[in-house]
Amino acid sequence: MIMKLSPHITAVHTPPITEVKRWLAERPTDGRELIDLCQAVPDYAPHPDLTRHLAGLLDDPLTSKYSPDEGLPEVRGAISAYYGRKYGATLSPDNFCLTIGASQAFWLAIVTLCTAGDEVVVQAPAYFDHPMALEMLGIRSVYAPFSEEERGIPSPATIEGLITDRTRVLLVVSPSNPTGAITPPATIRELFTIAKRHGIALILDETYSEFIPEGARPHDLFSDPAWGENFVQIASFGKTYALTGYRAGQLVASAAFIRQALKAQDTMAVCQPRITQQAIMYGVNHLDGWVRGNCDMMCRRHNLFRQLFVQPGNRFRLAASGAFFAWVRHPFGSMSGRDVAKRLVDEAAILCLPGEVCGPGLEGYLRLAFGNIKETAIPEAVQRFRDLNS
Repeated sequence: MIMKLSPHITAVHTPPITEVKRWLAERPTDGRELIDLCQAVPDYAPHPDLTRHLAGLLDDPLTSKYSPDEGLPEVRGAISAYYGRKYGATLSPDNFCLTIGASQAFWLAIVTLCTAGDEVVVQAPAYFDHPMALEMLGIRSVYAPFSEEERGIPSPATIEGLITDRTRVLLVVSPSNPTGAITPPATIRELFTIAKRHGIALILDETYSEFIPEGARPHDLFSDPAWGENFVQIASFGKTYALTGYRAGQLVASAAFIRQALKAQDTMAVCQPRITQQAIMYGVNHLDGWVRGNCDMMCRRHNLFRQLFVQPGNRFRLAASGAFFAWVRHPFGSMSGRDVAKRLVDEAAILCLPGEVCGPGLEGYLRLAFGNIKETAIPEAVQRFRDLNS
């Protein structure tokens, strides 16, 4: 007799990036180099000073040991100082739990807040890993619809209208993965007020917050003395310091929340690797200027992409964009996003994600990530979309 698998996991779609990268084995060879707009990773290496610093730690026996579940006190202290610069916040090391990427931080937050049968209001289009995780846990995603008119900015009134007695969380990603939309601080404050009014949590995933133009402060929630009663932040240093393979995430919440989340942390991962913690500490202590320079570079890439993409004659329409991403409506109404993405691989040597992996009813869209495409390659990428119009 064959063992039975959980129906919660068998109902979830294949990891989208894994799925589309499998198409590459079947791609016709036409001599063109693939343009990868699929995975949101920086195309540049970590700062060489950071790499040299880590190399000098490899002979230290402690580097190979566990740390406290939540992370080394000195690392969390350095992050507290960084939050003072970035948010004007006065946070304690007890407000941080270092995690295996932002995805694990999300799991920690959700299992601390929710049980099977609960609901989470998710702003669509969603970062695909979030609804995948919720479905595996038996938690219902209730989608706030995407509005092209609002360029993907959440509507607090719409979100509040979706709250029921089963709602435990309002979930927003800003800057958005997949649209790139940057939710204004006033809107974030309004969502926080709604969460307080209903006695639920606002989870804000700020993985890409260091790519907000001109270093603007993402929000002022940490200035509220009672922020921890209804606000949980998911964060990552992976994109910030080009450390995606180091899995440099964190959960930020009240000290009381962190104490509960550590029960799950201990059973999931025990702790973030020490080498990753040392990389984060070096980054927050020394690399503010380097991070600002990378933000400026990404802004230039986005601005060039947008300028070229919206010129007349392109049947693909830019629905929203910003930070690392563009959210594009394709012109082939009878085709799903998956079919169009496959056609782009085969006929244009472009790899991107279909919109439907980001929520129901989004088959008319594609997600493009241009964090890993150099500025010089952007005109060719846009031209390939135009050439597919015929």
